[in-house]
Amino acid sequence: MPITLVRLDPVEDDQDALVDFMTRNEFPFHANPHPARKAVEAAIAKGAYRDEDNDSFWIHHTEHGRIGFLRFEDFRDPTPMFDLRLDGRFRGRGLGVEVLQAATHHLFTARPDIHRFEGQTREDNIAMRKTFMRCGWLKEAHYREGWPVHGGEPVASVAYAILRRDWETGQTTTFVWEDLTA
Repeated sequence: MPITLVRLDPVEDDQDALVDFMTRNEFPFHANPHPARKAVEAAIAKGAYRDEDNDSFWIHHTEHGRIGFLRFEDFRDPTPMFDLRLDGRFRGRGLGVEVLQAATHHLFTARPDIHRFEGQTREDNIAMRKTFMRCGWLKEAHYREGWPVHGGEPVASVAYAILRRDWETGQTTTFVWEDLTA
């Protein structure tokens, strides 16, 4: 796989690079599309990028070098989540599938206690939603108007997840979406 995750040190060695990455890129499908330098520095100081609940990595591609950032979140919860941000230069190239596969492999390999991995995105982030599906993740929720939009009306938040057994077998476990009648 051409993607590797390289653990970063947000407090010392990688702080300047992390602040630069977060502030020079626009992240149109995130709640805060333009993180300010002071906000990123404050988040680093609070441990948001590395503590008992979070761990952060550079996304490295064998051909392109550093292409983005990945943070695993909510390790104290039985279902961790993630924050994925590709550098603007590398979006739209189909790299998301390889990145999500690498993230899933890393989490389930490094954390044998984890049995479910979840991600959420905006309903209009079609590329990420298709990435989830291509990687065997299943849509589990559609939260109407659940995602705040900076300067606009909220849109739906869509949640996807993968179970460890689905990852191990390559078979997505499904369920009946509408299991009750009125």
